[in-house]
Amino acid sequence: MPQGDTLGRMHGFQLWANLPSSLKMTAPRYQDVAGKDVPEVVDDDGTRVRIVCGEFWGKKGPVDGVAADPRYIDVAVPPGVRKRLPVEMGRNGFAYVFAGAGSFRDASDPRPVKTDIVGGSGEATPDSIGNRSLVLFDGGDEITVQAGDEGIRFLLVSGKPIEEPVAWHGPIVMNTRAELQLAFDELNRGTFIKQSAAR
Repeated sequence: MPQGDTLGRMHGFQLWANLPSSLKMTAPRYQDVAGKDVPEVVDDDGTRVRIVCGEFWGKKGPVDGVAADPRYIDVAVPPGVRKRLPVEMGRNGFAYVFAGAGSFRDASDPRPVKTDIVGGSGEATPDSIGNRSLVLFDGGDEITVQAGDEGIRFLLVSGKPIEEPVAWHGPIVMNTRAELQLAFDELNRGTFIKQSAAR
Protein backbone atom coordinates (compact mmCIF):
# COMPACT_ATOMS: atom_id res chain seq x y z
CA MET A 1 0.00 0.00 0.00
CA PRO A 2 1.18 3.56 -0.62
CA GLN A 3 2.94 5.29 2.25
CA GLY A 4 2.45 8.99 2.91
CA ASP A 5 5.10 11.52 3.79
CA THR A 6 6.25 12.04 7.41
CA LEU A 7 2.88 13.65 8.17
CA GLY A 8 0.93 10.84 6.49
CA ARG A 9 -0.06 12.97 3.49
CA MET A 10 -0.30 11.53 0.02
CA HIS A 11 -2.19 12.02 -3.20
CA GLY A 12 -3.13 9.54 -5.86
CA PHE A 13 -5.42 9.01 -8.80
CA GLN A 14 -7.79 6.28 -9.87
CA LEU A 15 -8.96 6.01 -13.44
CA TRP A 16 -11.89 3.70 -13.99
CA ALA A 17 -12.29 2.56 -17.59
CA ASN A 18 -15.72 1.95 -19.07
CA LEU A 19 -16.05 -1.29 -21.01
CA PRO A 20 -17.92 -2.00 -24.23
CA SER A 21 -21.19 -3.89 -23.71
CA SER A 22 -19.59 -7.16 -24.84
CA LEU A 23 -17.17 -7.02 -21.87
CA LYS A 24 -19.39 -5.49 -19.16
CA MET A 25 -19.84 -8.66 -17.11
CA THR A 26 -16.31 -10.05 -17.41
CA ALA A 27 -14.35 -10.80 -14.26
CA PRO A 28 -12.89 -7.68 -12.65
CA ARG A 29 -9.14 -7.43 -12.42
CA TYR A 30 -6.57 -5.34 -10.64
CA GLN A 31 -3.01 -4.47 -11.60
CA ASP A 32 -0.55 -3.52 -8.87
CA VAL A 33 2.31 -1.52 -10.35
CA ALA A 34 5.18 -0.16 -8.27
CA GLY A 35 6.39 3.38 -8.99
CA LYS A 36 9.82 2.06 -9.89
CA ASP A 37 8.24 0.09 -12.75
CA VAL A 38 6.76 3.18 -14.43
CA PRO A 39 9.22 4.36 -17.11
CA GLU A 40 10.15 8.03 -17.29
CA VAL A 41 11.47 9.97 -20.27
CA VAL A 42 13.09 13.41 -19.94
CA ASP A 43 13.20 15.65 -23.02
CA ASP A 44 15.94 18.19 -23.79
CA ASP A 45 13.84 21.08 -22.44
CA GLY A 46 13.41 19.35 -19.06
CA THR A 47 9.87 18.06 -19.69
CA ARG A 48 9.42 14.80 -17.78
CA VAL A 49 6.87 12.18 -18.82
CA ARG A 50 6.05 9.04 -16.84
CA ILE A 51 4.23 6.45 -18.94
CA VAL A 52 1.67 4.54 -16.88
CA CYS A 53 -0.31 3.00 -19.73
CA GLY A 54 0.16 2.93 -23.49
CA GLU A 55 3.19 4.06 -25.47
CA PHE A 56 4.81 7.48 -25.59
CA TRP A 57 8.20 8.72 -26.83
CA GLY A 58 9.37 5.16 -27.45
CA LYS A 59 8.50 3.80 -23.99
CA LYS A 60 5.63 1.55 -22.96
CA GLY A 61 3.84 1.74 -19.62
CA PRO A 62 3.36 -1.33 -17.39
CA VAL A 63 -0.46 -1.22 -17.26
CA ASP A 64 -1.99 -3.16 -20.14
CA GLY A 65 -5.06 -5.04 -21.30
CA VAL A 66 -7.57 -2.16 -20.95
CA ALA A 67 -10.36 -2.33 -23.56
CA ALA A 68 -10.21 1.35 -24.63
CA ASP A 69 -6.46 0.98 -25.29
CA PRO A 70 -5.74 4.15 -23.30
CA ARG A 71 -2.63 6.24 -23.07
CA TYR A 72 -2.17 7.48 -19.49
CA ILE A 73 0.86 9.69 -18.89
CA ASP A 74 2.06 11.98 -16.10
CA VAL A 75 3.58 15.12 -17.64
CA ALA A 76 5.70 17.76 -15.85
CA VAL A 77 6.65 20.82 -17.92
CA PRO A 78 9.23 23.21 -16.40
CA PRO A 79 8.46 26.90 -15.73
CA GLY A 80 7.99 28.99 -18.87
CA VAL A 81 8.40 26.08 -21.30
CA ARG A 82 5.99 25.63 -24.22
CA LYS A 83 5.58 21.96 -25.11
CA ARG A 84 3.78 20.19 -27.97
CA LEU A 85 2.60 16.70 -27.11
CA PRO A 86 1.18 14.24 -29.64
CA VAL A 87 -2.22 12.65 -29.16
CA GLU A 88 -3.73 10.06 -31.45
CA MET A 89 -6.40 11.18 -33.92
CA GLY A 90 -9.89 9.88 -33.28
CA ARG A 91 -9.41 9.45 -29.53
CA ASN A 92 -11.14 11.19 -26.67
CA GLY A 93 -8.71 12.98 -24.40
CA PHE A 94 -8.37 15.13 -21.32
CA ALA A 95 -5.73 16.72 -19.14
CA TYR A 96 -6.07 16.89 -15.36
CA VAL A 97 -3.79 19.51 -13.80
CA PHE A 98 -2.62 18.71 -10.27
CA ALA A 99 0.33 21.03 -9.74
CA GLY A 100 1.32 24.45 -11.03
CA ALA A 101 -0.58 26.23 -13.78
CA GLY A 102 -0.41 27.12 -17.43
CA SER A 103 -2.44 27.20 -20.62
CA PHE A 104 -3.40 24.68 -23.25
CA ARG A 105 -3.21 26.14 -26.75
CA ASP A 106 -3.23 25.16 -30.40
CA ALA A 107 -5.18 22.02 -29.65
CA SER A 108 -8.53 21.48 -31.29
CA ASP A 109 -10.60 23.74 -29.07
CA PRO A 110 -9.78 22.64 -25.50
CA ARG A 111 -12.77 23.13 -23.24
CA PRO A 112 -11.60 23.83 -19.67
CA VAL A 113 -13.79 22.63 -16.83
CA LYS A 114 -13.08 23.45 -13.17
CA THR A 115 -13.34 20.50 -10.82
CA ASP A 116 -12.83 19.96 -7.10
CA ILE A 117 -12.27 23.65 -6.28
CA VAL A 118 -13.93 24.52 -2.99
CA GLY A 119 -15.68 27.85 -3.53
CA GLY A 120 -14.63 27.90 -7.19
CA SER A 121 -16.77 29.75 -9.67
CA GLY A 122 -17.43 28.87 -13.29
CA GLU A 123 -14.99 27.66 -15.87
CA ALA A 124 -11.28 28.38 -15.89
CA THR A 125 -10.01 30.70 -18.59
CA PRO A 126 -7.62 29.26 -21.19
CA ASP A 127 -4.73 31.29 -19.66
CA SER A 128 -5.17 30.10 -16.09
CA ILE A 129 -5.60 26.35 -16.00
CA GLY A 130 -4.41 25.48 -12.51
CA ASN A 131 -4.44 22.84 -9.82
CA ARG A 132 -7.49 20.56 -9.81
CA SER A 133 -8.65 21.60 -13.27
CA LEU A 134 -9.78 19.31 -16.04
CA VAL A 135 -9.40 20.18 -19.72
CA LEU A 136 -11.42 18.20 -22.29
CA PHE A 137 -10.10 18.07 -25.86
CA ASP A 138 -11.82 17.78 -29.21
CA GLY A 139 -10.19 15.69 -31.94
CA GLY A 140 -6.69 16.53 -33.10
CA ASP A 141 -3.20 15.12 -33.29
CA GLU A 142 -1.43 17.22 -30.64
CA ILE A 143 -1.88 19.59 -27.73
CA THR A 144 0.33 22.50 -26.78
CA VAL A 145 0.83 23.45 -23.15
CA GLN A 146 2.49 26.64 -21.97
CA ALA A 147 3.77 26.22 -18.42
CA GLY A 148 3.34 29.11 -15.99
CA ASP A 149 5.89 30.57 -13.59
CA GLU A 150 5.89 27.47 -11.36
CA GLY A 151 5.70 24.93 -14.17
CA ILE A 152 2.75 22.61 -14.64
CA ARG A 153 2.12 18.94 -13.94
CA PHE A 154 -0.86 17.06 -15.30
CA LEU A 155 -2.20 13.69 -16.33
CA LEU A 156 -2.79 13.40 -20.07
CA VAL A 157 -5.24 10.60 -20.82
CA SER A 158 -6.71 9.49 -24.12
CA GLY A 159 -8.51 6.41 -25.37
CA LYS A 160 -10.62 4.96 -28.15
CA PRO A 161 -14.26 6.06 -27.98
CA ILE A 162 -16.64 3.21 -27.16
CA GLU A 163 -19.56 5.04 -28.81
CA GLU A 164 -22.27 3.25 -26.81
CA PRO A 165 -24.97 4.70 -24.56
CA VAL A 166 -24.09 5.14 -20.90
CA ALA A 167 -26.29 4.47 -17.88
CA TRP A 168 -24.28 5.21 -14.73
CA HIS A 169 -24.87 5.29 -11.01
CA GLY A 170 -22.27 4.96 -8.25
CA PRO A 171 -19.68 2.30 -9.10
CA ILE A 172 -21.65 0.68 -11.93
CA VAL A 173 -21.73 1.72 -15.59
CA MET A 174 -24.04 -0.08 -18.00
CA ASN A 175 -25.68 0.79 -21.33
CA THR A 176 -29.34 1.10 -20.29
CA ARG A 177 -31.29 1.98 -17.15
CA ALA A 178 -32.76 -1.56 -17.18
CA GLU A 179 -29.27 -3.12 -17.19
CA LEU A 180 -28.24 -0.76 -14.41
CA GLN A 181 -31.26 -1.75 -12.28
CA LEU A 182 -30.53 -5.46 -12.88
CA ALA A 183 -26.88 -4.95 -11.86
CA PHE A 184 -27.92 -3.24 -8.61
CA ASP A 185 -30.48 -5.98 -7.90
CA GLU A 186 -27.69 -8.56 -8.32
CA LEU A 187 -25.34 -6.47 -6.18
CA ASN A 188 -27.93 -6.34 -3.39
CA ARG A 189 -28.43 -10.14 -3.62
CA GLY A 190 -24.68 -10.73 -3.55
CA THR A 191 -24.66 -12.35 -7.00
CA PHE A 192 -23.13 -9.53 -9.05
CA ILE A 193 -20.10 -10.87 -10.97
CA LYS A 194 -19.42 -13.72 -8.54
CA GLN A 195 -16.31 -15.76 -9.25
CA SER A 196 -15.92 -19.45 -8.55
CA ALA A 197 -13.28 -20.26 -5.94
CA ALA A 198 -12.13 -23.27 -7.97
CA ARG A 199 -10.48 -22.56 -11.32
